[in-house]
Amino acid sequence: MSSHSTYGFGSLIGLDHIGVGVSDMQASLDFYAQLGFSDVVFDYSGPLGGLEQATGHAATEARVVYLRSINPTVLGRSGVKLVQLTNRPAAPIPEGFAYGEPGICEVCLHVKGQAEFYESLVSAGHTSLMAPDDQVLEPYQTHCGLSYVSDPDGAKIELIEWSSLEAGWPHPTGPQGVNHVAFGVHDIDRTEAFYRALGFTGKLFDASGVNEPMNPWFESVGRVPPVQRMMLLTSPHGGALEPVQQDPPGADMRGEWGHLGTFEFAIGARNLDLALAYLKSIDVPLVGEPVEIAMPDGQVWRYAYFQDPAGLYVSITEVRA
Repeated sequence: MSSHSTYGFGSLIGLDHIGVGVSDMQASLDFYAQLGFSDVVFDYSGPLGGLEQATGHAATEARVVYLRSINPTVLGRSGVKLVQLTNRPAAPIPEGFAYGEPGICEVCLHVKGQAEFYESLVSAGHTSLMAPDDQVLEPYQTHCGLSYVSDPDGAKIELIEWSSLEAGWPHPTGPQGVNHVAFGVHDIDRTEAFYRALGFTGKLFDASGVNEPMNPWFESVGRVPPVQRMMLLTSPHGGALEPVQQDPPGADMRGEWGHLGTFEFAIGARNLDLALAYLKSIDVPLVGEPVEIAMPDGQVWRYAYFQDPAGLYVSITEVRA
């Protein structure tokens, strides 16, 4: 990357959304509404261009519903993009995916009163993946409570509460939108440098060790729980990135684009053209051509894709809605 790249990302506006593959759109809409995602930004059905290389298919058609939280905090309005493929069956979640292998690990929500909210979801019949736990993370002694449930297709949904940070957030108890997206990488230092150049210039924690509450996820697929280094890279615009590196490394769990569960994330742009010019200036090539989709109600969705150092397909997106 060129030396001037640190200061040239003004058109980029942090984490825009997390992409989730679904098998039953209505069931997923009902589930994510319980998590506060009931603001429908757009509901589009039709072809998705620019994805030939990312998907390995000549054509992709899908129903795409973009959701934002109705209860956003200072974490911003990062959304969830539900994708149901319509011209071919969706691939399953990669078999044996625990946490931190290359791939998209989860949707993480900030929830005030997360333990009680977790209990309400489990009582309503949703699958528990991890009971509430408390952790203090280095190097700033960041305290958080966390728990996990599953969405209808098996995606991991983390409920997290930064109790040491939220005192100044004047919001009611309950889910408050996307906190971060976690994804497995091969080289976390290279990943950190890459995303700093895309505007994720803060770091809330940088911790290493065996995350014992996750041990059952690895043991259930016949693996010894690895040592994991994870960090939270923050943007002044809201939702954060949590890259994770395992030792020993795990198998590639990126899977096919559009597979069930979490499969991608997107960085927002005020102006896609300026954002793509910036990517070119720091030698980040696009995968496929930029796409613009105009919808009857006046919404405009523009996007393009690149690959990050871990080989993940990441979207740059401009949503006018």
